[in-house]
Amino acid sequence: MKPGRNNSRNNKRNSFKKNEDKGFPKGKKKGVFKKENSEEKATKFTRRQRNTPVTAPTYSEKVFKKEKTAKSDAPALFRLNRFIANAGVCSRREADQLIANGEIKVNGEVKQEMGYKVQPGDKVSYKGKLLRREKLVYLLLNKPKGFITTMEDTHGRKTVMDLVSKACEERIYPVGRLDRDTTGLLLFTNDGEFAKKLAHPSGKTQKIYHVELNRAISEEDFDTIVHKKFELEDGPVDLDGINILHNDRKKLGVELHSGRNRIVRRMFEHFGYEVVKLDRTVFAGLTKIDLPRGKWRFLSEKELIKLKHFQK
Repeated sequence: MKPGRNNSRNNKRNSFKKNEDKGFPKGKKKGVFKKENSEEKATKFTRRQRNTPVTAPTYSEKVFKKEKTAKSDAPALFRLNRFIANAGVCSRREADQLIANGEIKVNGEVKQEMGYKVQPGDKVSYKGKLLRREKLVYLLLNKPKGFITTMEDTHGRKTVMDLVSKACEERIYPVGRLDRDTTGLLLFTNDGEFAKKLAHPSGKTQKIYHVELNRAISEEDFDTIVHKKFELEDGPVDLDGINILHNDRKKLGVELHSGRNRIVRRMFEHFGYEVVKLDRTVFAGLTKIDLPRGKWRFLSEKELIKLKHFQK
């Protein structure tokens, strides 16, 4: 037997005895607790909460919770410019100008106070017409060929409004334009301020088109477009990207954020090509997946969050 082994055992016995005297369980050292089984652990903390102290809500937290609940039951108040924009008249900035010009009346009186908040029961009117705060609607259409992008047409031609006329009771309108022979995604809304952000070049709204030309594009013309070494009559084209999609070099993909009229067609016409087919496949991150030609659908909450986040 090795020397010192008995002494070591005696020291351990003495330490256990001291712990028992101090009220600790027999045979356990100070700081050692009962091992929990899997069921006990499950009733305690999750992995994310394990290091988080558990405390009862303070008095201030309880009061805040009550106040928050009470506020949620109260009628929402809106600034006058926001109320006008939500009524589908114009954007908030344009509404500010209408207010400043004295063109807005509240309860029959001209209201030029910019910070005025519309109270429950207030009657807001513009040009003698009573405005109602509409439910905001966001609708996506896969536009077919042969429809013009306008609210109405004096020549009796088919418009995109014919395709969405039964979608909702709110007065919606298209964001931007697609010409008569162009197919693809077109967004409709009654959110005037948001529509203006999407349509304005500063918003850099992503648009992707599938283009089919009447003949193969030459290597020289393609390189010129790629390196943006050309200009149209109304200035240079802010092109984000271009790709050849097929070996015949007639089908191409074009990405840009310009909202100029007929910009894709004019770009290829500049080089002597005719655009046979033009289809917008992506608009501000929205795609045509599960949306047949000529059909429409409302945006999901998830899509709307992404769309508004994309524009910030």
